[in-house]
Amino acid sequence: MSPAGTRRSDGRPGAIWAVPALLYFVLFAVVPMALVVLLSFCDWNGLGSPHWAGGANWARLLHDPQLGHSLRVSLLLTVVTWLVQTVICLPLGVWCAGPHRSRAVLGTIFFVPLLMSSAAIALLFSALLDPNFGLAHLVGPWLGVPDGNFIGDPSLALWTVMAVVTWQFTPFHTLLYQAATRQIPVQLYEAATLDGAGRWRQFRSVTVPQLRNTIVTSSVLMLVGSLTYFDIVLILTNGGPGTATRLLPLHMYLTGFSSFDMGYASVLAVLLLVAGTTLSLLVVRVTGFRRMASQREGL
Repeated sequence: MSPAGTRRSDGRPGAIWAVPALLYFVLFAVVPMALVVLLSFCDWNGLGSPHWAGGANWARLLHDPQLGHSLRVSLLLTVVTWLVQTVICLPLGVWCAGPHRSRAVLGTIFFVPLLMSSAAIALLFSALLDPNFGLAHLVGPWLGVPDGNFIGDPSLALWTVMAVVTWQFTPFHTLLYQAATRQIPVQLYEAATLDGAGRWRQFRSVTVPQLRNTIVTSSVLMLVGSLTYFDIVLILTNGGPGTATRLLPLHMYLTGFSSFDMGYASVLAVLLLVAGTTLSLLVVRVTGFRRMASQREGL
């Protein structure tokens, strides 16, 4: 058989195995996205047949008084939750990767939020933050909120949502860092110890550089995932008080399913899609993630 024939025969199984994944991606990602883009040019209330509206829905972006506020709120939540979760999850994941028995027990407790859905977490915190009967009634005075009304105060509601979101997703990203830390070759720490490096220096000069790929991956998941938060906000505050926590995803949801304006809601969905894709590509490009090579060569 000729070399060319060998290459073709070797390439066919790979292409065949990729077909199910490609079909899944096309059916559940490409097709829905294409339909949303098409619907953004239509006028539809969710019933009957959509009617072509041209660029009328897109022109409304310039006159939507809520859009700018929702963008600012979403941006603030994205940046703050990314910073807070990274600062917490990175050292916590490294700590949980240790061999001590107490760390295994505590690590199991830390991961309890992973077992709960967003709706369950929102209902749980709705009860805890009730200013009359919840835990907030007791701890509020200690935190400078005498009435304990954390989610009813426009200046505190968004920060309360950020705290709940951080509590929900910290275990997942901690698990990423824990798994990645356990893959770091022990020889690197032995060499650092021989050079006289203490724990802090080892963390800064060995652990963090070895976790660079994981930091980028976790950051992309946090940043892009923050553009999908709406269920926990919907149940916890419903965008209130007023519009203090009306994130862009929630604005899209309420526009489509409360105002029955599916056409303009599709415009907001496309805007979220573009924002998420641009953000992820920007992070990958700035961090040089595509050019990262194996960090275990020679070990």
